[in-house]
Amino acid sequence: MPRPVNAEKRAELLKQVVHHLQHHGLALTSLSQLAEAVGTTKRMLLYYFGSRENLLAQALAASRPDTHAMFDDVHDSAGLRKAAHGLWEAINVGEQSGAFRMLLQLLSLGATDPEQYGNLAADTVEIMIAPIAAAYVRLGHPPQEAWAGATLLVSGLRGLCQDRLVTHDVARTDAAARRLIAVAV
Repeated sequence: MPRPVNAEKRAELLKQVVHHLQHHGLALTSLSQLAEAVGTTKRMLLYYFGSRENLLAQALAASRPDTHAMFDDVHDSAGLRKAAHGLWEAINVGEQSGAFRMLLQLLSLGATDPEQYGNLAADTVEIMIAPIAAAYVRLGHPPQEAWAGATLLVSGLRGLCQDRLVTHDVARTDAAARRLIAVAV
């Protein structure tokens, strides 16, 4: 009988992997490199996570903004606006800002290496958009319009976040985010 997985050890390894990926990127990181960086072995990473793809998926899940927590209680336009501003704040200055750089890299990899990263990138986008689309539906928007509005909001804020990371222009990107949120809501 296999021994049970040490959940505490697994969580600590995942935390270390997330930290490493946020600072060193996803693209050229093998399991061996990850193992060495976090002070374990490739065998142990496989034991705890099964595969590199599963490890990356879990690292992304552990580090992305929790749009469910931000948008599940939205029941009016003011709440949607507040949640959208909260998302903008989280991806730029909150604890999610490092994770968001990792997400941007994944999306680029999904476009340039779709065979390896396409499904993971697409799932990550949908996971962020779905709770926001549900908020739009609760506000009375038809489903197709709700998904379009949520896509505008997420993709627009993501693009502005990338702009800020590249240009460091906080005032301009904040002004653009406020404008985007006003239009999207």
